[in-house]
Amino acid sequence: GGVSSFFPFGATKIIPSAAFPLSAQNAAPPALSVNPPVVTIVVADPHLQLPRTYQWNVALEQSIGKNQSLSSTYVAAIGRDLLRGTKLVNVNPNFQTVIVNDNSATSDYHALQLKFQRRLSRGLQALASYSWSHSIDIASTDAANNRTTPDTIANPEIDRGNSDFDIRHSFTTGVTYDLPFPGSQRLLKPILSGWSVDTFVFARSAPPVDVVGISFSAAGVRLDARPNLNSGVPLELFGSQFPGGKIFNRAAFSAAPVGQQGNLGRNVLRGFGAWQADVAVQRNFQLKENIGLRFRTEFFNLFNHPNFGSPINTLTSSFFGRSTQTLANSL
Repeated sequence: GGVSSFFPFGATKIIPSAAFPLSAQNAAPPALSVNPPVVTIVVADPHLQLPRTYQWNVALEQSIGKNQSLSSTYVAAIGRDLLRGTKLVNVNPNFQTVIVNDNSATSDYHALQLKFQRRLSRGLQALASYSWSHSIDIASTDAANNRTTPDTIANPEIDRGNSDFDIRHSFTTGVTYDLPFPGSQRLLKPILSGWSVDTFVFARSAPPVDVVGISFSAAGVRLDARPNLNSGVPLELFGSQFPGGKIFNRAAFSAAPVGQQGNLGRNVLRGFGAWQADVAVQRNFQLKENIGLRFRTEFFNLFNHPNFGSPINTLTSSFFGRSTQTLANSL
């Protein structure tokens, strides 16, 4: 898809200090050209193959009484010959940037998924799910990524690690309960009947963070290289003075020599987990047989629990290792 966004299908025209309305000369669109020099071009390996994915699962389900069920599922998916983009810069005077797509990526995903479900009975219904999973790959996207280690520097297997979206533990539950009306007093029924409570809770473990030591160009390749580890130094520091209770320890890393990838693996460190509880209270008023009115009030993040975005991952940043945003802003 990116092919059509660059040479020779796109052209840019910059008009310094343009006055409006534009003159006929300035308003004329830029001419397309197939002649170098080329700013950016997207190309594919001449032996490019169609990526393959294999998926399988095994599930067991058990009823618990008439209205409840529990299921356990093993889910797996593996990808082979996946697309991977490598960015080459200053290849020669005619080509400033060349993005090469090949089949050098793979992926592996395995998960245990548990689900509990209760159909509406006696005013109560619920759905809860939990997954324990691990996703590993060489590249988590087929877009050109500066952090990818190109073949000219190292084997793609050096980038094999936790997927960018790897979440080991994830839990969600939703519960709806129709509050029972106490007693049979007619005077209280218009006030106390028809109420219900909805609750939603989610919790997940931390996503991975890929540390970048230094950016450089070598052999025509642009790369954001990972750093080397300093032995005997803790990777993280903990304390209430840090946002979220921890930071990455800058002293644990040192930039790799220019032209080399550091020995720190891809996506080794983890950011912050997250959890939140939401509650809603509502009441239905039946005005007529086919006309009703609903009153509803909702409380988001009921316990005012702060969730933090991943720490800054660039070693050269003065904020390295610290979270500088809440989770919502970081997304």
